[in-house]
Amino acid sequence: MSRSLIAAVLAASTALSACTLAPPYEQPQLAVSSAWPDGLAAAEAGQSAAALDWREVYLDPKLQAVIALALEENRDLRVAVLNIEKARSQYRVQRSALVPAVDAGVSGSRGRTPGDLSGTGSAIETESYSASLGVTAYELDLFGRVRSLNEAALQSYLATAETRRAVQVSLIAETATAYLTLAADQDLLSLARDTLKSREDALRLTRSRNEAGAASLLEVRQAETLTEQARADVGAFGAQVAQDRNALRLLVGAEVSTDLMPASLDSIAIRSDLPAGLPSEVLRARPDVLAAEHRLIGMNANIGAARAAYFPRINLTGNLGSASADLSGLFGGNSGTWSFAPSISLPIFDGGARDANLKGAKTDRQIAVAEYDRTVQVAFREVSDALAVKSSIDGRLGALTRLLVAATDGELLSRSRYDQGVDSYLVLLDAQRTRYSAEQALISIKLTQAGNLATLYKALGGGSPG
Repeated sequence: MSRSLIAAVLAASTALSACTLAPPYEQPQLAVSSAWPDGLAAAEAGQSAAALDWREVYLDPKLQAVIALALEENRDLRVAVLNIEKARSQYRVQRSALVPAVDAGVSGSRGRTPGDLSGTGSAIETESYSASLGVTAYELDLFGRVRSLNEAALQSYLATAETRRAVQVSLIAETATAYLTLAADQDLLSLARDTLKSREDALRLTRSRNEAGAASLLEVRQAETLTEQARADVGAFGAQVAQDRNALRLLVGAEVSTDLMPASLDSIAIRSDLPAGLPSEVLRARPDVLAAEHRLIGMNANIGAARAAYFPRINLTGNLGSASADLSGLFGGNSGTWSFAPSISLPIFDGGARDANLKGAKTDRQIAVAEYDRTVQVAFREVSDALAVKSSIDGRLGALTRLLVAATDGELLSRSRYDQGVDSYLVLLDAQRTRYSAEQALISIKLTQAGNLATLYKALGGGSPG
């Protein structure tokens, strides 16, 4: 009889098929268009670039090494990983409530009562020993309260894991962008230095011509103006390069060796054919969208726990053991003990607390739905913006390339006409400014093109383990 009762307590979690009062989960419809904006339809063809490993996108070995270092050393990513461990522990704690907690104990005691207190006039010595195996306050989950809480904890853990993936996606893109920005600013600094050198040479020549009476003082001052502008650019771009290196070092979380620094922007190879895929496939696979959905499922499960609070809670406490006045007889044939103490708690009146709790749980689900929709909409815009830039970048790059060719030819023609006395020195200065600006603009558009590829890959959710 006693053993069957204890066995019933231990097997309660598997013998009972607990229901759940949580409403059936329905995945929300994507609150965005089923296709990318007009003009970007060609981007839908093919598998999404999110399926590509980041090494298949960032092809430059130096950049790969820097990203790998960031994935190992970045502190934000470390915190995200530790948050996963914390969420996993919390889930295990909640999950343990699904099965009975069995405790074992052994105790013993000896005592002496003096004769004047014993009631018999003689001193009494007593001793007792016991060993037990028991279950304390195990809740029979007849209405799914514990299971609903367990589901909520599981979804919280899964959302944290997806958040970690989102952090990795952002880290890879930010590291690549910082690396590209450093390369572009180094190119601008190199251009400014070359321009300063040529303008210093031109200034010396103009001064010599002025001393010989072949150039006016105005021409000297104009040449000095261009020279000092270039000198100021060298100082500004030098400071920017130093700041870029600091930003890259912070992202990586460690010192980046000199041999891993970029040589030039043109030397960094990045895969350019990055198909977007269909919105319905891309958006549902993004880590931030998946995290929002897991939080929504968790809020849905909390409704089940809130509903279960309206029903009785049944707790079981059982104990099976042995007790004896002598240690040698602790496990004798007649020393067995057992106890079984079920309890039922029936809610009657709580001042509306359960009603408020259920209403709060339903509101939390509505908030989670709105946050899910908002996450999807933000993701849709990020991909659409990146595709919009990508669709026009080749034309802009071609235009600026042709502009530089024209500006360079224009400078050569202006110099020739100035040397022949046809045009003034001011026309030559304007041509030099135009060529210098065109070179800067070409470097900037190349950075925009490379950065757009990094942004698009991030927006598609690429760069995280599947």
